[in-house]
Amino acid sequence: MVHAFTATVDARRDQPLITFYDDATGERTELSGATLANWVAKTANLLVDGLGLGPGQVAAVRLPPHWQTAAVLLGCWVAGLTVDLTGGRRADVAFVGPPSPALTAGGAPSPALNADEVYALALDPLGQPFRPGPPPGTSDFIVEMRPHGDRLPAIATTPEQVALAEGTRHADLVAQARQIGVPESARVLIDTDTHSDPVVWLVAPLLAGASVVVCRHLDPTRLPARLTTERADPFPSMG
Repeated sequence: MVHAFTATVDARRDQPLITFYDDATGERTELSGATLANWVAKTANLLVDGLGLGPGQVAAVRLPPHWQTAAVLLGCWVAGLTVDLTGGRRADVAFVGPPSPALTAGGAPSPALNADEVYALALDPLGQPFRPGPPPGTSDFIVEMRPHGDRLPAIATTPEQVALAEGTRHADLVAQARQIGVPESARVLIDTDTHSDPVVWLVAPLLAGASVVVCRHLDPTRLPARLTTERADPFPSMG
């Protein structure tokens, strides 16, 4: 999986790799392969150099489909961590966003989120930190991530290591993603309200060397024009 990511980044370094829309907020953010690689590297280095984490340790990721979620997930996998998407077990680190079911009404981390370190993401369209600050009991991911190096650390992940907390290995993740059938080097538009699983909206396109238009809260009336503007094919009926 990690090798597929680096190969796709190399092929699309100066081209759009992830284009993110949120029709509830009007956000449109586009990341080239090089920009995504920068975010992934800083995330992985935060985990490895900042927290001393590595293979066999667990990251709880409680974030909606988003371009920053892509960076967090890939950064965790580059660092060799196992990702827990449900928050159902103890984690060495957790990532949450506003509003999050992992935060109580008072803003503090829920006792159910059992993690040694909790990073909160504002999910700002420009990648800005929280203003005036993150929720109580959390660290601002953007603030903590920024000082770290922008080169990917040595890849520690092997096909047999566990990628997802329910037991999915990296080899299994690759096999599942390939079965989804994203055409090689395509540009696909994915509605994450229908396909919220990151195996679909993130892993499958990367493995195919494709670029992806990720749409959250998709307004169906905008779909035809968006497909034309982005020169993308809709998933799953890509024809």
